[in-house]
Order: sequence, then C-alpha cells, then structure tokens
Amino acid sequence: MTLFRGTVLDTPDDPFLGAPMRAEADVALLVRAGVIEDRGPWAALRARHPDEEVVDLSDGLVLPGFVDTHVHFPQVRVIGGLGMPLLDWLEQCALPEEARLADPSYAGSVAEDFVGALARAGTTTALVFGAHYAPAVDRLFAAAARVGLRITSGLVVSDRLLRPALLTTPARGHEEGLALAERWHDRGRNRYAVIPRFSLSCSDEMLAACRALLDDVPGAYFTSHLNENLEEILHVERLFDCSYTQSYDRHGLLGPRSVLAHDVHPAEADVKLLAAREASVAHCPTSNAALASGAFPLARHVDAGVRVALGSDVGAGTGFSMLKEGLQAYFTQQQLGAAGYPLTPAHLLHLATSAGAAALGLSSLVGDLSVGKRFDAVWLRPAGGSTLDVALRHASSPEAALARAFALGTDADVAGVWVDGDPLPRVGAR
Repeated sequence: MTLFRGTVLDTPDDPFLGAPMRAEADVALLVRAGVIEDRGPWAALRARHPDEEVVDLSDGLVLPGFVDTHVHFPQVRVIGGLGMPLLDWLEQCALPEEARLADPSYAGSVAEDFVGALARAGTTTALVFGAHYAPAVDRLFAAAARVGLRITSGLVVSDRLLRPALLTTPARGHEEGLALAERWHDRGRNRYAVIPRFSLSCSDEMLAACRALLDDVPGAYFTSHLNENLEEILHVERLFDCSYTQSYDRHGLLGPRSVLAHDVHPAEADVKLLAAREASVAHCPTSNAALASGAFPLARHVDAGVRVALGSDVGAGTGFSMLKEGLQAYFTQQQLGAAGYPLTPAHLLHLATSAGAAALGLSSLVGDLSVGKRFDAVWLRPAGGSTLDVALRHASSPEAALARAFALGTDADVAGVWVDGDPLPRVGAR
C-alpha cells in the first residue's frame, strides 16, 4: 500500500447542480492495487498506517487525471494550422496527414507521439478519433496499452466526399471494425468506439453499418462530429433532408454511450433530442476559436440537461492540455455576456475530469479521488520561481490556487501522472 500526501482538489458532486468543489489541504490517500482505500487528514492516516510507503506531493496540487472526450490521433503533427475555417483546414492540413497513416510504420511513430503527448499533459483517459486504416488503429491501441492510458477508440469510416485514399465501404468498415473490437475491446484499459467521421462523409448505408457494429460489440461507444461549422451543417441538411442531429438519430446512433463533438450551432430541437437520448457533447474551445467555428452555447445545453465535457480536438485544437481548454472555455462564456454560463474554477475542474468520466461511462472508476475509485491522478508542481509557482505560493485558498492553475498552467507544470496507482513513463522529468 502507498500513502499519497498533498493538497487534493476534485469534484465528486456536480458544480452545475450547485455542489461545491472538494478542496482539502494536507490530505492523504491510501492506495492498494490501484484503488483508493482510505482518505483523510495526513496526520490521522499516517497514524493508522505508520509503516506504509509515502509519496509526498504536498508541494503543488493533486487533481484527478484529466479526461479528454475528443482528440484525433492522426493529427498530432499538424497542430497549429491557423487561419482557415473547418472545411479548408481539413482539406489542407488534416486529411493529407491522415492519408499518410496508410503506412503502418508511420502510423506507429505517430501513435508514440500521440500517447506520449497525452500522458505528459496529464490526460489519463481519452475518447480518441482513430485512423481510417485498421493497422494504424492497432498501433494506437498497442501504444496506449504500453504507456498505460485508458483509451476508447476505433476505426474512422467514410464512404463519400473525402479523398479516395480515406474511403471505405459499409461492409468493409463493419468487418474491419469488428475485427479491431475483437482484439482490443475491454482488453486491459482499451475499449472500442464506432466512429463515422461525420455525416457529411457518410451515406445512409454507412451509418446503418455503424449501427450494426454497435449491436455487434456490446458496450461499445459511438462518437462523431456535430453542428461544428455553418457551411458543413448546410451540406449535411441537403444530403439527408433532415437536421445534422437527426442524421445520426434516425440510424439509432444516439444514446447514453454517444459523445458528439462541438454542437456549436444547434437548433433547440437538436438540444432537446440530445437530452432525450442522454447523449453527451464534447466541448472543444480552442478548436472552435482557432477555426472560427463559433461560441459554444453551454448554458443552453446545461439548461436542457445535456452532459458536457471537454475535448482538446487536436489537431484543430491548439494542444493537449485540459488546463488550456478549461481556460478557453471560461473565456468563451465570458465573451458571450448574458448568454454565457458563469464558469468558476470548480466548473472547469469538473469539465476536465468528472464530467468526462461520466460521458464515457467511467464514473464508477475515475473522475474524482474518492474512496473506492482508481488512483488516476495528476500532480501539478510548477518549476520554482515560475509565474505559476509564485501565484500558487501566494494563493489565499485552494480554490484560488485552482483558478491560477487554469489561468497559467501548461503541460510543463505536470510533474507526475498515475493510472491505477502506477506512475506513467516519460512523465514528470525535471
């Protein structure tokens, strides 16, 4: 057993429902076989367990492992393609790079870059848009398993309106997806997701094949894009003669295990439909800003009861840090004025951790640092003398320290990351 000591901040209860953040200074967590077995004041727990190993994290903040609910594995090397709207960015930046993953050796090197970047950012759990090539998805799952991340991912499928190298058929997509799921779904920390790229690039036959694959893989997740860009939305409505949201729903693809990225421009009927189906939305603030997609209407989703979590949307997003995404989410809502949602540091932590765990059906395992949960955790400890270090040392409360962590924190401030109580490799070097 191991005692982890530090200032621990988490949100076991939902701040959007009025619950306060849990903030405890000099607290100890007793971890056995990856599970938190006890939690309480350091002095009391040390007295009860005088002989256990101690990991002292008191210099900094201990948070639950971050959860990224929308991130693209093939796009790690094209971050920073600024100055273009969505469809132009896809054509000029993302899709040429994604076609390169047809080469399994190249895909393997990208997978190593990708999982390493997640770990260094403190992201322990992610819903990952895979590749259009099954061997590349194999490389992703294998790399995630070696590092120790919790990954839900799968084959990305399209059968129209993309470059030919990225297209498949409904039958082949189903066959390859099923084979991947048989190798990786519920194996270790990996799970399978059914992933049509977006309705724009999928026929009704392809979306029907996606539904069939969901039926064939019990417990699989569904993820895709939704209502991100106004031009994209018009194309989808012309192709399907219905709303973007309905294009998925009429094939039975919306439900409690569905996570839709963006939803920047929903009609009221769309939001109500997502709520009725108990689907979740991955809010991707830096991507929405970088591509000028628009400002996410968080208040409308919260008021309707739609679950919302954060996604980095690498590579349209500007990095892997959930701290950065939280800060951009805050900016977006501030700029919306009366139409925005007044986010607090507790909301930001919730969106980056426990909300993501809920969206991915993992709340019984991760998302906060309560007794009975797995010890998936991030230790923020900035370099001595840095601006964040100074700000944290002069914070008047744990809540103020968390605000400063979101305002100033970067991947470089992640000093340690654990999954199931085990430190992740290549993380925390100083």
